[in-house]
Amino acid sequence: MADLLGTVPSDEKETENKNKKKEKRPWDDIPRSGEIGKTPDLAETLGFYDINAVRREQRERDNSDPSLARFMCAELTRGYFLEHNEAKYTERRERVYTCMRIPRELEKLMIFGFFLCLDAFLYVFTLLPLRVLLALLHLLTLPCCNLGGLRLLQPAQVCDILKGLIMVLCYSMMHYVDYSMMYHLIRGQSVIKLYIIYNMLQVADRLFSSFGQDILDALYWTATEPKERKRDSIGVIPHFIMAVFYVFLHAILIMVQASTLNVAFNSHNKSLLTIMMSNNFVEIKGSVFKKFEKNNLFQMSNSDIKERFTNYVLLLIVCLRNMEQFSWNPDHLWVLFPDVVMVIASEVTVDVVKHAFITKFNDITADVYGEYRASLAFDLVSSRQKT
Repeated sequence: MADLLGTVPSDEKETENKNKKKEKRPWDDIPRSGEIGKTPDLAETLGFYDINAVRREQRERDNSDPSLARFMCAELTRGYFLEHNEAKYTERRERVYTCMRIPRELEKLMIFGFFLCLDAFLYVFTLLPLRVLLALLHLLTLPCCNLGGLRLLQPAQVCDILKGLIMVLCYSMMHYVDYSMMYHLIRGQSVIKLYIIYNMLQVADRLFSSFGQDILDALYWTATEPKERKRDSIGVIPHFIMAVFYVFLHAILIMVQASTLNVAFNSHNKSLLTIMMSNNFVEIKGSVFKKFEKNNLFQMSNSDIKERFTNYVLLLIVCLRNMEQFSWNPDHLWVLFPDVVMVIASEVTVDVVKHAFITKFNDITADVYGEYRASLAFDLVSSRQKT
């Protein structure tokens, strides 16, 4: 009896399971994957397979069979979808326009900076002697005037006298430098040695220019510092000796640069001149791929202005020296003219390419050079004001 009662519920469960298996499900009529092909990622909607998606995937799978004709047809008829990336390609076009504007804007800045350097250069030989003379006259007439405890000289007059003394002392010391011996010493070196020497001179010139300006400014401030302040400097005389020593060394360095350039111009095969010009293009590699802000680009632009002006002065020295050797024969000037144009053209090309790619890689517009010109003009006007 117990066995019969224990077997009745299990038989009823088996009967229910058989009935459920016999019930027809709504998706039993859909062909299975064996008939259409295996679909690993079938689209589903609320638990039911989407038959249209399955057939669409089957059709795409059939059309994706490798065929050269189908590949050629697809490559010849496919589009580029430029209209979907309007902002991207507009930005690329603006970059091209910026690179096209760089030569004009850069040269405007370079020309303005060149005349600023020329003004500062001519000031040393024209207005500075007159200012020194006026300061000395004022110093000599002090006993005739009752100053009432005022300063003997104004700060500007003190700076003018110091500049004049530095110029006179360095001019006297340069008389002991034999330019002819320096020229023949450089001429006797090999091309590779001269190339290395010229590179070293360029690096030294930049270092001297950077540190030398600090030496001169320190001298001027030490000499004109108000008396009531507690001095923490080493004194005017040590600063003055440092300034004279710096100016003398920098003058010799410029003279060696001029001699090296003169040797390159007078060499028969012009190989040294070609190597020296190619050295300018190495500058592109060292600066183009660096990160630059507007302030850094401004400093680089000022350095390029000073470098270009220095090269023009060196070329002028070389031309005058060669014309003197040939008794100022005008025909020899036309012999030097192609080399001079070649050096200037390489310098301008390097500057344009360098600034064009720096502005491109750092997303700087060409209008920034107008801001640089305005900044230089503002500094020039500010230096002319009395207060």
